[in-house]
Amino acid sequence: MCLAALFALAVAGYEVSESPGNQIFGKTVVRGPSNQRVVALTYDDGPNPPYTDEILAVLRAENVRATFFVVGRAVVAYPAVVRREVTQGNALGNHTWSHGHLVLYDERGVRQTLERTDRAIYAATGIHTRIMRPPFGARDWLVLREARKLHYVPVMWSVPLPHDWEYPPAQVIATRVLRYAGDGAIIALHDGNQGIVCEGRRVSRRLCDRSADVGATRLIIEALKRKGYRFVTIPELLRLQGRATRTAYRASE
Repeated sequence: MCLAALFALAVAGYEVSESPGNQIFGKTVVRGPSNQRVVALTYDDGPNPPYTDEILAVLRAENVRATFFVVGRAVVAYPAVVRREVTQGNALGNHTWSHGHLVLYDERGVRQTLERTDRAIYAATGIHTRIMRPPFGARDWLVLREARKLHYVPVMWSVPLPHDWEYPPAQVIATRVLRYAGDGAIIALHDGNQGIVCEGRRVSRRLCDRSADVGATRLIIEALKRKGYRFVTIPELLRLQGRATRTAYRASE
């Protein structure tokens, strides 16, 4: 019983420390300005055709821009998809090379996985992103210190994850997101599965199936547009947050 209790406490402690809003290990971006009707749609773990392409088609039809936190090994496999993300006005973020749990890495490992992914993104698009998201939301002082040394802004999310990796229907994903989406919200969905490259490999097609996220994207956009929300990328959200902070500071003087 004692061991079970200690294990339960350890799990609870881990969940609290790695929750997206936790700032114990250092400052991360969790949301945008809470007084502006804007939200940021973000996608992790891609690119992953055909689902990333289908999400891009929905975004383009709705005239919405999003942010894709890409995994390096998938970028190398599908550079044309990443270029398409950029040419359509979306933003990119670094989600490491192979979706490893960064808390298990040493300083060199954190730097290498971020730098290797940066090189892949640059080779595909000619740009360097300055935002990153740690896989699983896992970070500690070391992870955030190394990310900042490489001039990255760590970005988390404010809307609880809808567990889309468990393959619920699109309507369920959308309902879970819309329940918590508000001013300045950062929404995290998935267009891939930990950067796994399924094409041409003997893996279950279900492993990479993100068709429900495609449908959920459309439902989320339609519902939030009806409420008067505007969709922005994470870099745009950061600029809005900076302006809001400066305005509040001047007002307090």
